[in-house]
Amino acid sequence: MGEIINNNEASVIGKAVSYPVFSHNHYDENFYILELEVPRLSENSDKVNIMLSEKLLDINSIDIGDIYEVHGQFRSYNNYSGNGNKLILVLFAKEIELKAASIFSEDIKPNHLHLNGFICKEPVYRTTPFGREITDLLVAVNRSYGKSDYIPCIAWGRNAKYSSKLNVGDNVEIWGRMQSREYQKKLEGGETVAKTAFEVSVSRINLIEE
Repeated sequence: MGEIINNNEASVIGKAVSYPVFSHNHYDENFYILELEVPRLSENSDKVNIMLSEKLLDINSIDIGDIYEVHGQFRSYNNYSGNGNKLILVLFAKEIELKAASIFSEDIKPNHLHLNGFICKEPVYRTTPFGREITDLLVAVNRSYGKSDYIPCIAWGRNAKYSSKLNVGDNVEIWGRMQSREYQKKLEGGETVAKTAFEVSVSRINLIEE
């Protein structure tokens, strides 16, 4: 079976808000996680975790406040540590470049993503207390060597209504951005703890007909 080309493309421009943290070693190559703060069109911002190889960039040269442009794929990994979310979502860097702060302009999209994948869980449609329509999706995006990334997506408004009618196994094309969302999780003892959810905010979604 041939490899699906261009089914997972993601790019961000953001400010480093952490120093790189060692993630793992693979075939004698060290990988690190770098947290970037990526501006939205509004005054808010998203946190995007970048996974990068030591071969792409001198890890010791990274400083908090540096601006980086990153191109790669939005990937998921199972978290076996028992701490945090069960699914770890990162932008796997294929290219990373230090930029000047002046790169931000009205003509630049600092956060964009394109996926081609398959609905792998029944869509969940709901409305907020203010009547806003939302549909939660889980999309499997094939990777080489028989692997897949499982990407949670959230659609709003008309996209939510359209997405709610999709079925497990449907092939969809999605455009949007990577986003982080803070929420409070209630523990068994009754106390609450602050958590961060990472997902794709859908701006456009199409069903691919066979």
